[in-house]
Amino acid sequence: MSDTSLKDTLKAEMKTAMKARDKERLGTIRLIQSEFKRVEVDERIDIDDARALVILDKMLKQRRDSAQQYHAAGREELAAREEQEIAVIQEFLPTPLTEAELLQLVDEAIAASDAQGMQAMGAVMAQLKPRLQGRADMAAVSKMVKARLAG
Repeated sequence: MSDTSLKDTLKAEMKTAMKARDKERLGTIRLIQSEFKRVEVDERIDIDDARALVILDKMLKQRRDSAQQYHAAGREELAAREEQEIAVIQEFLPTPLTEAELLQLVDEAIAASDAQGMQAMGAVMAQLKPRLQGRADMAAVSKMVKARLAG
């Protein structure tokens, strides 16, 4: 995504999905756009790519939680729908980091903030969050940081 914003990319993808008559994909893209619009109206802002990533990340987390709950309840058709939405949302996020890359960034953040013990957890996470937004599950990152600070 060089010079085009995430919002522009979404518009183009929506047109493509309409032409292809891909109802599921189109529905998910419309959900993303309506969430962007809701945030813009509620907060009276124009969202930029950084804010868009935060929103997409939140949507992804919600869908993962829902899919997990549907699987647990034996509602596979609903879980499958959530997973289909997850796949579409992930297309608009940057490439996820590998575990090795995450560990390296966690170690760098701990070193940069001179973190000692669990009381430094907030400072380390605050440093990592903007760098990892949309590229890693923050709950997993939090566990990594805890393990590093404890051990």
